[in-house]
Parts: sequence; structure tokens; C-alpha cells
Amino acid sequence: MAEPPDLVVGPDGLARPSWAAFDELLRHYYDTEWGMPVRDERGVFERLSLEVFQSGLSWSTILRKRENFRAGFDSFDPDRVAHFGDADIARLLGDAGIVRNRRKIVATISNARATLTLRDAGGLAEFVWSFRPEVTPAPRGHADIPTTSAESLALAKALKARGFAHVGPTTMFALMEAIGILDTHLVGSHRRGSSGVWA
Repeated sequence: MAEPPDLVVGPDGLARPSWAAFDELLRHYYDTEWGMPVRDERGVFERLSLEVFQSGLSWSTILRKRENFRAGFDSFDPDRVAHFGDADIARLLGDAGIVRNRRKIVATISNARATLTLRDAGGLAEFVWSFRPEVTPAPRGHADIPTTSAESLALAKALKARGFAHVGPTTMFALMEAIGILDTHLVGSHRRGSSGVWA
């Protein structure tokens, strides 16, 4: 069976990458959210947490469970998640609506606590955005999209030094894509340049 082309023009005449072209949920996410700037603490903490849970899984799996994650983690309010204890861990491990991975659950709680301590340094959002590179990739196909960068490596190292867990350079690159720090929309996609961050 032939692989789908990197860019697919939908019935609406708009070009999207193949991963966002056929599934309605992924298409909506791509068209309205992915790559748009997120600059508030709760928003960045949610995206970071979801990227942690996504590691090793498909993004569609996480996206389909997103509302369950929000319910389980108190809308990703760092102040609330930071106070989760053993009972909350047990509750989340028993929640079939999320990804029940103890290490990732514990990491999310630890990351909430680390997020609170980052407020003294300007906050999580400002900290993550400070690793924005001078240029963004301009991929013409999926093979042109990197999975890490010098900036994602530096961000991962800096967050680990601040007490964050499960924040490797690949996960941080995905976060930077998701919240608009990078624009890895394929050249020719109707979303390329839509964030306003990159001219």
C-alpha cells in the first residue's frame, strides 16, 4: 500500500499534512490549535504534561483522552496538581480514561511543583519561550522535520535542572512545535506562518 503524500488537499481545498488530513479530530486540532502561540502558565503546563504522556504513544491517543486528562488533573491548574498526593496517584492509576502510567503521573505532579518554583524566575511560559531559536525550519516534507534541536536540548537540560522530569529534547521539541515557538508546518500547508510568530 502506497504511503499518503506529505501534503493532502482536502475537500475544502486546503492543504494539510497527511497526519491531519483524514481524521476529523486531528484535522480540527491542526486547523485551530497546533502551532498557535500559548503564553500562559496553565496553557504551557497542560501542553507540557500532554507531551510527557504522549512519549511513546500516538498523539491521536492523547488527544482523544484530553478531556479525561483535564478532569483528572484539575484542568492542569499547577497550584492544584502540585498538592496531589498518594490518594490522587491511586485515583489516576484507576482512571481508564487517561494513560495509566505511574512514572508519567508522578512526573506531572513533580512538574507542577517545579512550575510553582519557576514563578520566581518569570514563570514557566516565559522560561520556555526564552529558548525560541532565531530561525524556524521550513520543511517541504515530513522527512525534513527534525525531532530535536540545539534549543530543545538546552530547554530539556534547563528544565531538568529546575526539577522537571520526563522532559527530554524530543519531547521538548514537540512542545515547542505545539505552542508556536517553532513553525514546522510544511511549506504549502494552509497553516504555514499562521501563528504570527514567524514572518
